[in-house]
Amino acid sequence: MVWGEALGFSVQALRANPVRSFLTGLGMVIGTASVILVVTISLTSQNYILEQIEGVGSNMVFASYEVGSQQTSTQVDADFIKMGDVEAIRNQLEGRIRAAAPIENNYDTIVFNGKEEDVLVIGSDESYQPVRNLLVLAGRFLDNSDVALRQHVALLTDKLAARLYGGQANALGQLIKVHGLQFTVIGTFREKVESFGQSELNKETILIPISVQQYFIRVERIDPLYVQVRSPDDVESVTQQVQSILESRHRPGAKYKVENLRAILSAAKSIALVLTLVLILVSAIALVISGIGIMNIMLVTVTERTREIGLRMAVGASRKEILLQFLVEAILISVGGGTIGILAGLAIPLAVDLFVDSIHIPISMLSVVIAFTVSSLVGLLFGMLPANRASKLNPTEALRYE
Repeated sequence: MVWGEALGFSVQALRANPVRSFLTGLGMVIGTASVILVVTISLTSQNYILEQIEGVGSNMVFASYEVGSQQTSTQVDADFIKMGDVEAIRNQLEGRIRAAAPIENNYDTIVFNGKEEDVLVIGSDESYQPVRNLLVLAGRFLDNSDVALRQHVALLTDKLAARLYGGQANALGQLIKVHGLQFTVIGTFREKVESFGQSELNKETILIPISVQQYFIRVERIDPLYVQVRSPDDVESVTQQVQSILESRHRPGAKYKVENLRAILSAAKSIALVLTLVLILVSAIALVISGIGIMNIMLVTVTERTREIGLRMAVGASRKEILLQFLVEAILISVGGGTIGILAGLAIPLAVDLFVDSIHIPISMLSVVIAFTVSSLVGLLFGMLPANRASKLNPTEALRYE
């Protein structure tokens, strides 16, 4: 019965001053909504970053030779990763990898509007597309026969195809001269995730069979070598095995840089976690400020209702009942504001999901639980001081208060 009476008195008191009650709870609305939105934004950005990194290639290991300062040019030429190394990795790790894609690159000059420009020419094989998640936009990709028969075929990046021939479909079947030989364009492609020139590809690149590319290079040099692992759990061990195979096939002291995307993914997750914690801390400060606002208003309310408190005590209300009444008022403001804030925080990402098909924004139910719990605790903690002060008023002095 005490709780029911306290709740009834509290609702009446809040309804008597609706504007003040609303403004007092507004800070809690903003703080609670910000907690949910911060967590939502953090999850969305984290998922986006991880998808972008994974889009470069799933379960990928990449290797290259590290040129030291003490090696002679002959040693360096011999230490480069060779096709024999690629075949050894394919054979020794056959059951644990999906593919191994060698990359050899150099440059050639192409005439654009009467002006010669350098264009990157990459040599690889049919494994390059699945390992690097390349998207074929028109035509087809290289196949095993193109490499085995040393066919003079080429693929162009979408940007190069548009620049040379005005479009991707127009590029198919065209003849393009690379290193003095005629190549037939069989397809156009692009990276699934734009690497902005940080990978072996750039916006204007020609891809030809690696067996043909080797005619145009002085020293065989695979840089980089990509390996796609079958299972995510095997990435670390395959990375070490690739390193071991390369080192065992070359002279002692030759160094090879063998890495995977796990370290980058781990770093991205750590950065996202730190960012989330910082933003949640900022939101928590907003909630604390809201709690201080509730406490200040409740202290003013206690002062304004001193005679009412004295009258209630005079007719038999206990100190516990007075404390409970004002504490319930503070909790109602806090929980009410928190509930509205939760609804506002959920409405924005749900609206984006509803009206924008290409964007999915994850919602963390844990953030909802945390936001509601914190808003309740804020009302309880910051409402305790005013409620305690109200319960300790002297009834006689309270009745005399003007």
